[in-house]
Amino acid sequence: MRILIVDDHPVILSGCRAMLSPHSDIDVIDALDSTQAFDTYVEMRPDVAVIDVNLPGMSGFALTRRILDFDPQARIIIFTMNDDPIFAARAIENGAKGYIGKCEDPARFVAAIRAVATGQTFLLPEMAQKLAFLDPGRRDFLTGLNARELEILRLLRSGKSMAEIAGIINVSYKTVANCCAVLKRKLGARTPLDLVRIAVENKLA
Repeated sequence: MRILIVDDHPVILSGCRAMLSPHSDIDVIDALDSTQAFDTYVEMRPDVAVIDVNLPGMSGFALTRRILDFDPQARIIIFTMNDDPIFAARAIENGAKGYIGKCEDPARFVAAIRAVATGQTFLLPEMAQKLAFLDPGRRDFLTGLNARELEILRLLRSGKSMAEIAGIINVSYKTVANCCAVLKRKLGARTPLDLVRIAVENKLA
């Protein structure tokens, strides 16, 4: 079974390889960005692609859609630090077959890969419960935001400056500033503080 791991942090890639190394039937390949990931998918046709949300250039959700456009049978797991159910909902809407956090037990990571590889979907029970009780108004409100915009809004809510956010998500300050301008237009906000208030009101963790 061939698994493609897509993450822009070499430490994460190394950790994934270590988690999967005891499983002799699993062969790991990896990619550091969305362009390399798509080219690798086309060339290697892995059984499962495990994709981070925040990647340089194209987001993990956009990469998921691009891979599915190329191969509608692709089996994709979104792998992220964010356990907000709105991100899980967005992953499912974009065609992912699984969603799991980077802080989960390694056994659950392996279970997710094996389940999705056999055509099943994988969602942890606690996340499924959060999704079941997700406020429809909150889901509708955030539907128009892409993964990068959601992450920037979440980081603004946590008190991070635009410069800090640029470092965290590995993009330029200008990219963050442009995203904030787009967010203000989409959400009817006039200032960055308005964006923070909106994030708090919508419980964006």
